[in-house]
Amino acid sequence: MMTILCVDDEPNILSALRRLLRGKGYQVLTADSGAEGLQLLAQQPVDLVISDMRMPEMDGARFLAQVRERWPGTVRLLLTGYSDVQSIQDAINCGEIYRYITKPWDDSDLLLIVRHALERHALEQEKLRLEALTRQQNEELRRLNASLEQKVEERTRQLKANFLTTIKILSSIAEMRGSSVPGHARQVAELARRIAVQLQLEPQEVQDVFIAALLHDLGRIGFSDEALRTPVTALQGEALAQYRKHPLHAEHLLMPLADLAGTAAIVRHQLERFDGQGFPDRQLGFAIPIGARILALAADYYNLQQGALVQRHLRPEEAKSLLLDGAGKRYDPAVVQAFRQVVDGGVRGAAEAHDLELLSGELVPGMALSRDVVSRDGLMLLAADHVLDARMIRQLQDFEKKSGSRLPIFVQRARASAA
Repeated sequence: MMTILCVDDEPNILSALRRLLRGKGYQVLTADSGAEGLQLLAQQPVDLVISDMRMPEMDGARFLAQVRERWPGTVRLLLTGYSDVQSIQDAINCGEIYRYITKPWDDSDLLLIVRHALERHALEQEKLRLEALTRQQNEELRRLNASLEQKVEERTRQLKANFLTTIKILSSIAEMRGSSVPGHARQVAELARRIAVQLQLEPQEVQDVFIAALLHDLGRIGFSDEALRTPVTALQGEALAQYRKHPLHAEHLLMPLADLAGTAAIVRHQLERFDGQGFPDRQLGFAIPIGARILALAADYYNLQQGALVQRHLRPEEAKSLLLDGAGKRYDPAVVQAFRQVVDGGVRGAAEAHDLELLSGELVPGMALSRDVVSRDGLMLLAADHVLDARMIRQLQDFEKKSGSRLPIFVQRARASAA
């Protein structure tokens, strides 16, 4: 039920208004002065006020001005028989009234004005309610979106970490197939990553190079033991042809994985030469993907040292010298320059700059690994970014005790300080 307050110093006017409005179902309050009207307004909510213009002590203009200031949501009507147009205009401006009604009034006209005023008031209140509800829902939606984005981001990080761990496991499996040096793929991958960073490649390109290096020997998984043990320079006939095709086999194995399309392209072209004399497509110079140009050099650096390319094991300086001599022929000169800066102590990745090597006995739960934990025989025990708990720390300590060797364990400095 709508509540209407009628304010007039004439009792017969109040009686007439009360009788008329109550007959239409309104709750009617009356006051014979502006001061009494303000007291009633302070005591209970009022939807609409009808005030006479000419009243002693406080006229309608002053009264409605205070109503507007203190209860702006209350609709205000002015009842006047006063003929001074300027005074009415002042009252309208000061009290911001909805309408004014002249005395004597027509009952039907007055009821119509009141009904329209209250309908408008109801619409305005509903509008305010809906606006407040919209703001509340928008805020809840914003919080939900923020929470959802955080969960999606965290889940994405977990999936990426799991994906990379799977790649490393796959690399280790391929490496177990006749590789003479445990951890060879990880060595190549780390050097390739550092060269890519030195060349200021985009983060996604750096990751593609890193993963391609981990999987660069995947196509050799079907080689015979003899072919795997034979240096490349000693291969002949069918064995040499098979070796030259192993990047294509690796590409075909990776083809079902859409996320590894960039990686597969790098693996395919790892045997290309900068002078165009490589395999399988004899691509020339910058037509070769930059990741493949990096991988070619990084793989050869360790293959030369491990006897996989030539029949003797070269010292690091000898391997480095051969790579430098191959600039412009086998290798991209820019990649050679970046390699030189890296091995001479140039760029190091963010992990190296912010990690800390600890003994297994110094580990505490909550620390996060900054590098893979790899055993002496090349077995990856834990992947980088793994957060240690008490059970895992005990397992690492037991592994060291049973193997009789210390594991290289690097943790993130920030998480180490927090722990």
